[in-house]
Amino acid sequence: MSTKKLTTLAMLTALTTALSLLFVLPVPQTKGVVTLCEAGIYTTALLLGGPSGAIVGSLSGGMIDFLSGYPEWALFSILIHGCQGYFTGRFRHYPLLALCLGSVTMILGYAAATTIMFGFGAGIASILSNSLQNVFGILVAFPLVNYLKRTQKFSLNER
Repeated sequence: MSTKKLTTLAMLTALTTALSLLFVLPVPQTKGVVTLCEAGIYTTALLLGGPSGAIVGSLSGGMIDFLSGYPEWALFSILIHGCQGYFTGRFRHYPLLALCLGSVTMILGYAAATTIMFGFGAGIASILSNSLQNVFGILVAFPLVNYLKRTQKFSLNER
C-alpha cells in the first residue's frame, strides 16, 4: 500500500470517527447509538473500493464504540462495519446495489448482535434506528461522492 493511500485512509478513518462522535444520538433500548459513521464508510467505499471501505469501516466503527463509552459493541462494530464497507466498495460500480448491500449488512449484523446481547425483541427494535442511520448516511454520502467524482478532487492514482 502506498504512503499516499495509507495516509488517505488514516485521514478518512479519523474524519469518520470525529464526525460520528460529534453527532451521537443514544438509543436506550439497545444501549447503542446513531452516528454519521455510515456517511464516512459509504463515501470511502464508493470512491476507493472494497478493501478501503473495509479498513475505514472496521477502524472507525471500533474506535467510535471505545471512545463513546460502548466497548461491548466494539468487536461487533469492527466486523459489521468492515463487511459493510467491503460489500459497498466491492459493488461500487453499481451504486444502488452497493448501498443496499452495505445497508442490509449493517442492519442485519446489528440486529443479530443486539439479539445476542439483549434478546430477540431488542434485536427487532434495533432495525428501525439502524435503518434510519443508513438512510441518513446515504443522503450525506451520495451527493458528496458525486461531487468529488465530478471535480476530480479525490484521486489516489499514483504519479
